[in-house]
Amino acid sequence: VQLQASGGGLVQPGGSLRLSCTASGSIFRINDMAWYRQAPGKQREFVARITSAGTTNYADSVKGRFLISRGNAKNTVYLQMNSLKPEDTAVYYCNANTPASYWGQGTLVTVSS
Repeated sequence: VQLQASGGGLVQPGGSLRLSCTASGSIFRINDMAWYRQAPGKQREFVARITSAGTTNYADSVKGRFLISRGNAKNTVYLQMNSLKPEDTAVYYCNANTPASYWGQGTLVTVSS
């Protein structure tokens, strides 16, 4: 499974961004897809997950602001990020589990005025 993430960029506090991640390869084996992030000087942390059945869960820090969803083809996952805060600044990584774990290359999100 290969993962390609996109959609990062610079946004002002309070703004929105939508990240996308497209999986290729043995996508029929994917059970769930998720987003993680790693801020400068910090460990990678969980952000959101969506299962093949559509069940979602979120880190407390993003609940009510971020929304994870999957495309109709089930090989694409989106992360709609609203009400962004400077502390959301990080490299965001796409993750897929088959249950072997696969990672995308990361996309940088910078929230700054």
